[in-house]
Parts: sequence; structure tokens; C-alpha cells
Amino acid sequence: MTQGTGMVAASHPLAVDAAVAVLDEGGTAADAAVAAAAMLTVVDPRSTGVGGDLFALYWEPGADEPVGLAAAGGAPGGMTVQALREQGFDAMPPDGPWTVTVPGATWGWTALLDRYGRLGSRRLLHPAIETARAGFTVAPIIAEEWQLGADKLRRNPAAAEVFLPGGQVPQAGETFVNPGLADALESYVNDGHEPFYTGAIAAGFVDAVQQLGGPLSASDLSGWGGPEWSTPISAQFRGLDIYEMPPPGQGVVVLEAARLYQDLPLTSQGEADHHLIECLKIAFGDAADHVADPHFGPVPVADLLEEDRLSKLRDQIGPEASDARAPGVPSDTVYVCVVDREGAACSLIQSLYESFGSGVMAPGSGVLLHNRGNGFTLRDGHPNRPEGGKRPYHTIIPAMLGDGTGFRGCLGVVGGFMQPQGQLQILRNVIDRGMTAQQAVDAPRFRVMQGRTIGLEAGFDDVSAAELARRGHLFTELPRFECGGAQMILRTDTGLTGGSDRRKDGYVGVC
Repeated sequence: MTQGTGMVAASHPLAVDAAVAVLDEGGTAADAAVAAAAMLTVVDPRSTGVGGDLFALYWEPGADEPVGLAAAGGAPGGMTVQALREQGFDAMPPDGPWTVTVPGATWGWTALLDRYGRLGSRRLLHPAIETARAGFTVAPIIAEEWQLGADKLRRNPAAAEVFLPGGQVPQAGETFVNPGLADALESYVNDGHEPFYTGAIAAGFVDAVQQLGGPLSASDLSGWGGPEWSTPISAQFRGLDIYEMPPPGQGVVVLEAARLYQDLPLTSQGEADHHLIECLKIAFGDAADHVADPHFGPVPVADLLEEDRLSKLRDQIGPEASDARAPGVPSDTVYVCVVDREGAACSLIQSLYESFGSGVMAPGSGVLLHNRGNGFTLRDGHPNRPEGGKRPYHTIIPAMLGDGTGFRGCLGVVGGFMQPQGQLQILRNVIDRGMTAQQAVDAPRFRVMQGRTIGLEAGFDDVSAAELARRGHLFTELPRFECGGAQMILRTDTGLTGGSDRRKDGYVGVC
């Protein structure tokens, strides 16, 4: 158990080091989170970058609840159902130029620092810039995961030139440099987020997408109105308030499944696992039907969480496994949580969505663009169909915990549709099973898949697995990289305690 007066949990040691140094110099939780996020764009380019999106929750000392920040742009004006069908797509493509939406990460940094920052972007991004320029040692787990995106990189020569030096995937222990990204981060230090929306960097984004036949235009970037501050959505679970970002994020999955689960019988671990699996199936199904950009039509969050409705759904959960629509495959993201010495907390998540995003990169820029547009659907009449300016269904969901007296914790799990599942399993490990934060994030996990199939990670409890099998669940082995990676900080009666997932390369730093 790690304790301290200020704390950082992130998935790479250099990100933790950068954030702890900021806290040591009197920086805020926002300062430290941005420093860590910037470093992660350098050392984990498969998962995150300035060509992606960002969501954050921030809890000021003494506040009753956190505020939310959504830094995610919308679809290009030319990304319509008709245009996609004319390109020959009968479903959203997995990557490529037709999945690029307006990235929000750098403007998200600006919004967070303008409201809560203290030290200034030059100080905060300096370690990331120096690391990108001088190089860093590729960490073991990142090297393993880099290989998973190699084929995508090879389809784009500009991306392959940077991220497959000599045509090869960097190996653990090798040094990797990205001077183009260093220059992009330096542009942010000098001119803020503007170059990414109206300047030379933005022009490079547009040229790269259009040369591959995609719809992104200069006006799509320059016309975006920027990040939005919002009130998080919340629900109680075992006496704790869980705070999540509102739609178009999938935080409502966590809240609905938690509310369903907490009133079900838990006579054994196997029964508890069965009930949580069934609750997640229901919540994912509701999200798939309803979650979309609320600027383009109402999203019935309150109705989904209404107790009479939940009670009826709870009554439908039986002793046997039910069929589920596949909620989606894991994807790639980074998460940072910070509590500063004054008690402010930041829960920040940033992503390219899938491995190396869209695979599209302007030559020499070192900046990959995300493939967040893959989150749209082409289903007739669905509220999540692509339209110009609309944000797609978002998987990245930072979480926070409160208890009526103030902040009690922050939590995030990377891995696309694994995120709600991982959050609830970790919360249950702490609240119901008495685990420490570190034990909770390390414990073996399951993942809801298609139909009655459940992915089980190595080490999952044999007795529980046997009971799940008796109840009709089918199993497949769940590789480590499909289990998500989690970070967690909890405020206890004796101080802060944190956990950093063994499935990633990071640790918990204290100051």
C-alpha cells in the first residue's frame, strides 16, 4: 500500500516522474495531469497522442462534487452516412481517413490549465519535449503492444517511417526518438492549441487525410467551438457516489450496471460474478441503443437510471447466462490520476481510440490522428449515425468517487469497452472484497463478449469459473492486453492510497 500527501498513478514511469516533479514544485493536480499526459504521448504513442481526444473530471478542495471536461471534436462535415456508403462502406471502417474526427486533446490541456493550472505549459511540457527529442527506452509492455499495430502503420508510409524505424517494431530496451512530435509539443508551448486547429499543424492534418480520400477539411478544425465543461452524471453504489462523464461517453454503463448489481443476492463469488456479468450485458445494450451526442438529440440518462425501470430489469436477471450483443473489442488509451498536496484531484483519460488510431499521419509531424469516428454506426434511424459536428459514442470514461463529505477517490481503466467492466470489478474488489487499491487493480478480470461468452484472465478464481460454467457461461482465454490497464487513488481515513496496474509499466508516485 502506497501512501502520501500528494499522489500520481500512471501507466509509465516517466509520466509518473514528470507529474511528481510538478507536484514537488507546487503545481496543481491539473498541472501534474497535463505533464503526465504529455509525456505519455511520447512514450506510449500506440495509445495516445495530441491527435486524439481527452476527458477529465476535476475535484477542487472543499467542493461537493467534481466538474467534467469533454475535449472531443465532432465529425467532419463530409462524414455522412451517404458519403460513407458511396465509399463502399456498409459499416464504419475500423481505421483510415474516414474515421478521423476533430481531435480535442491539446485544447483540452488549455482548458484544464486555464482554469486550474499554476506553472505554465513551458514547464509542464519540457520533460516530454526533451524525451521526444533525445529518445527514451522502450518499456517491455509497450514494446509488446506496439507489435499489435504494426500492420496498420505499414499501410501509411509516413507513419511507418516514424514508428517502424528501419521497418521494424522497436523492441524493449531500444531507444526511440520522435523529433516531429517534439516540434509539435514545442508549438503548443509557444502558441497554445491554435496551431492544431488553424496553423501549419492543422494544415498537415487536413492534407494527410484528404490525400487518402478522407473528408476532414480546414473548416472542420477551425470551426470547432472547443472543449465543454459539464456536470458529471452520478449514482450511488454501496454508499459511495460514482461520478462519470455524461454522453456521448459510456459512463452511464457503469452507473446502470452498478445500480442493478447492488440489490442482487451475492451468496457466493460465482453468483456475484454471474450477476455482475448479466448487469453489464443489460447496461451495454441500453448504451448501444441510446448513447449519442446530446447536442443532436436527447439521451435518456435519467430514464435509464430510473429505479422502477431498474427494478423490472433486475427481476429479469435469472440464474442462467443470457445472450449479449458484443459490446466491442478493447482499444488503446492512457489514464492518469493525481491528487495534489492541497487536496485537489484530477482524473484524466486521453486516447487515439484503437492501436495507433487511424494510422494517418502528416509526413514528418510525429502526430498520429485518432480513429474515433469508428464509434459511429450506420444503422438506419440510430441516434449515433455520423453527421457533421456530431461526436460519436465515446469509450473513454474517467471516474471519481465521493461520499457526501467530499472526494474519496479517482479511477480509470483503459481498453475501450473494457473500461466500464474494469471499473466495476475494481470497485467491487475494494468495497465488497476488502482489497487495497493495488490488490484491486491487479486482481484477475473477466470481460463480457458476444452471446454467452466471457473472457477470463489467467488466474481467475477456479471456483467462480466452475459456477459460471454451471450457469451456462462459455469461456475463452483473455490475453493480458484485453483486460485493460487501471490506475486508482483512494482517500482513506489515514491518507491516500494508490494502485497502478501490473498489466502496464507504471507505478504510484508520492510526494
